[in-house]
Amino acid sequence: MAIATHKPVIVQSDRSILLETDGPAFEDARDCLAGFAELVKSPEHIHTYRLTPLSLWNAAAAGLTAKDILEELETFSKYEIPANIITEVEENIARYGRLKLYKLPDDRMVIESDDSYLIMELLRQPSVMPYVTASPDGKRMFVKPGDRGNVKCALIKVGFPVEDLAGYTDGAPLEIYLRDKCLSGRDFGLRKYQKESVDAFYAGGSNAGGSGVVVLPCGAGKTVVAIGTIGTVKTHTLILTTNTVALRQWKSELIDKTTLTEEDIGEYSGDSKSIKPVTIATYQVLTYRKTKDSPFIHFSLFDQGQWGLVVYDEVHLLPAPVFRATASLQARRRLGLTATLVREDGREDDVFSLIGPKKYDVPWKVLEKQGWIAQALCSEIRVHLPHQSRYEYAIAPKRTKFRIASCNPIKVELCERLIRRHKNDNVLIIGQFLDQLKIISDHFEAPIITGKTPTGERERLYKSFRTGEIKLLIVSKVANFAIDLPDANVAIQVSGTFGSRQEEAQRLGRILRPKSDENMIARFYSLVSRDTCDQDFSVKRQLFLTEQGYRYEILMEDAIEAE
Repeated sequence: MAIATHKPVIVQSDRSILLETDGPAFEDARDCLAGFAELVKSPEHIHTYRLTPLSLWNAAAAGLTAKDILEELETFSKYEIPANIITEVEENIARYGRLKLYKLPDDRMVIESDDSYLIMELLRQPSVMPYVTASPDGKRMFVKPGDRGNVKCALIKVGFPVEDLAGYTDGAPLEIYLRDKCLSGRDFGLRKYQKESVDAFYAGGSNAGGSGVVVLPCGAGKTVVAIGTIGTVKTHTLILTTNTVALRQWKSELIDKTTLTEEDIGEYSGDSKSIKPVTIATYQVLTYRKTKDSPFIHFSLFDQGQWGLVVYDEVHLLPAPVFRATASLQARRRLGLTATLVREDGREDDVFSLIGPKKYDVPWKVLEKQGWIAQALCSEIRVHLPHQSRYEYAIAPKRTKFRIASCNPIKVELCERLIRRHKNDNVLIIGQFLDQLKIISDHFEAPIITGKTPTGERERLYKSFRTGEIKLLIVSKVANFAIDLPDANVAIQVSGTFGSRQEEAQRLGRILRPKSDENMIARFYSLVSRDTCDQDFSVKRQLFLTEQGYRYEILMEDAIEAE
């Protein structure tokens, strides 16, 4: 067979997919693969993806058929697709929806399938048995009260995801409308992709909609998607977010863009605990308990309101205890928001089962081309480790090696060169280790925000940065999430969390908000100690951004001179 050399994809029988980056079809092929495969690694010339059951089930939930996937693979594949891959795609796609969960008129929950033998098999699965009872004819499974979430988690782990069509309680009604003009005076309306996100989630109010995850880049307006959803569902809503600063930003956005007032919105945090028609809570307060073995005293919040919708901001960070609480919330509509479905703890299947499957996503580079997020250039700058640090690194245990490499003192000198280069820009220096950040803060006499910074002081500093009063801000990982700094256009990452892909995405997201100057390019620098574990982990952190179309240029420290 003649090789189609212009086609960049090679599909292999071990479920891996190779994508060549050099060629005109690369970007289209990358966007195609992102819909149904997971990126594994992304060196310069060939990226490796993998087909997994979960990636295919998410594709099925988003509306892709096996025919769609195989046709797309054939479009870009150099060679014939291996027969076993065709079979796996067809069988895994067919598995989604093979089990359907319904609510009967008497309010009992039942799981049905056209395959009675499958029901018989699953009724004998030890992990499923605690949550179900057999119907008299043995062709259906009745779900025990309160175990709607638990049985979905158990079934996906044995390879059979459930399509949940049992519907949702409406919750208490909420009178809310979206404004045509924000209170700030700007015109307001949902962008096309934001409206599509809302429509994909809600599905016209049918039982097929109402639970799932919307995946959009940082800066693309995930908060607006939630606001559009609340305006569509018109029900009392509980919003869960990462910290108090993010909570206040949510509140401000709701007041600015909807007819809700201060009196309609409650704050449930360490500072205040009021429950209103729309209540915004932090994950920290929900997971607070007096001792390791004590109950989570604030979980009662889930039952105290007549919630018809629960919004999970940054769902890839959902704490494990909140998963447990969510298992009992399956009668409420659930919207997850995230820039990446990747979880460092590997619990993506729990997100699928308990929050819902992926309902909508769009590649970052697509929105960049449309002007909805800023154009960004990413650079990894490799710096040498000085002699004394090299000695300490050589004899240190594994975990200490990472700190030594991350806190390389040469990185401070490199920050100085970059800041001189970007003296007229709005610069964030972001890091993991507080002692390193304190050194940098003292060196530049710049303000620093860490987890210990009081909420009021954080808000004051963020405001000063937004207005241009402060041009340089040092931030720890507390600024990774849900912080709106639209004028930040340069980020310098001096240290990260081992190989966290999600963190790299969030940090780039700090500078992706659209700029008032349409020609302004955002710059993301990652400073990495050469020939150390710092460099090894940086390769893993870059995976997600590479998947989204961002390429890192690799520079040596000598290449950076102040302009």
